[in-house]
Amino acid sequence: MGDAQSDAQSDELWRWRAVDLAKAIRAGAVSSREAVESCLARLDAVNPTVNAVVDVMAEEALATADDADKAVRDGQAVGPLHGVPITVKINVDVAGRATTNGVVAFKDTIADQDSVPVANLRKAGAIIFGRTNVPAFSTRYFTDNALHGRTLNPWNPGLTPGGSSGGAAAAVATGMGPLGHGNDRAGSVRFPAYASGVFGLRSSTGRIADYNPSTTEERGLASQLTNIQGPLARCIADIRLGYEALAQGDTRDPLWVPAPLDIGNTSSPPTAAIFASASGTDVHPHVEDAVRQAGHWLQDAGYRVEEAEPPHFDEAGSLFWSVLMAEERAATDKETNASNSGIERFGDDAVKRTRASTRVYAGGMSYEEYIRALARRSTILRDWQAFLARYSVIIMPVSWQPPWPIDFDQGGDDAVRRMLDAHHPMLAVSLLGLPGLAVPMGVRDGAPTGVQIVGPRFGEELCLRAGEVIEAHLDSDLPIDPRA
Repeated sequence: MGDAQSDAQSDELWRWRAVDLAKAIRAGAVSSREAVESCLARLDAVNPTVNAVVDVMAEEALATADDADKAVRDGQAVGPLHGVPITVKINVDVAGRATTNGVVAFKDTIADQDSVPVANLRKAGAIIFGRTNVPAFSTRYFTDNALHGRTLNPWNPGLTPGGSSGGAAAAVATGMGPLGHGNDRAGSVRFPAYASGVFGLRSSTGRIADYNPSTTEERGLASQLTNIQGPLARCIADIRLGYEALAQGDTRDPLWVPAPLDIGNTSSPPTAAIFASASGTDVHPHVEDAVRQAGHWLQDAGYRVEEAEPPHFDEAGSLFWSVLMAEERAATDKETNASNSGIERFGDDAVKRTRASTRVYAGGMSYEEYIRALARRSTILRDWQAFLARYSVIIMPVSWQPPWPIDFDQGGDDAVRRMLDAHHPMLAVSLLGLPGLAVPMGVRDGAPTGVQIVGPRFGEELCLRAGEVIEAHLDSDLPIDPRA
């Protein structure tokens, strides 16, 4: 799109990239109010079809946009997202709004201050105009809950839009806003991006500061090491812009690391490991084809490409839910956040069924086994770091299977086992705290396809550069009209 967008009418600003809107608003070529009004009009047109945004903040957004326009007129210094309309997920605190997390019991739980990611997005100048849907407790790969209802996949309403950031992905894909905030513990940015045909970045542990003031009890250690905030967008340039806005420090997060944004393996030529299939794993041919095609494009761009499997891959994927469920079992009955006890007390029927099957999948783990598993994580991460010293990035699936039919996880223990086995490419990366970028690869047989680009710790820029190579080959149909 680029500079050609400057000729578009203001009522088409919802089509623009965030980077182009930010540039035009800073220059006074368009106003923030025009951009927000355009996105709100698009929301009014398509949100009834997909139900992606469940808390519209129109009045507040327009008032904030007017302030942003005044700042430009007054010549004030502005942030990188100044005046740009965005959405945030309804599981993070926004001062004065309910942090429902898709749970009926939390519909009146009003936050008294912004969460860290919201605060950093505001510091960058972003205008929050809506909050996006999640599954109850943000713990399913299907975005549906008893409070806000179901979010539909804009490409195919019979498929999940992903979860838990399914509302964010569907909003971005349909043009409601150029940039969506999400978070990712078990793939909750990457899987919705994959299922909805957009880009999504999960950063390294410690890269993006995080804290939700309404949280009643600190997360367990495994959740602290795996839960990451991240952006979703229709292009890499907007992913980078959102990522840099989020990656600012905050004293409320003791795990945040002030690492430079552009570090990583600088081998020349760059190298890529292609991990398209694994022995004994059910791999859908469209998934394998997408990974191999991405490898060919990187090779054509000068990357040295080799087929290689990361060390202890399935072990890492399996350990994720084992340690997470061990922490949930240790939760007290007083805990009311995303713990097992909270789900049992306040969750809807769908999330209770899925969680029960997930506990079966994870198996039992004693305290001693939990401690040994966390120690084993360090060994596996050490070996992955050695692997990523040889390769700039790994090109691998987001999931071994295409996006699932709606409510596939309601099919009992066997269905959930099949689903979670297929999600090992996401779960292994989450366990190890590495960056993963979901990149769309088009639509086949009515289902979006894509790949995941994984880099070394704090190697987000390496993932983004490889993503740009792939992006240059894509014929984007975004934003998509779900009414068609």
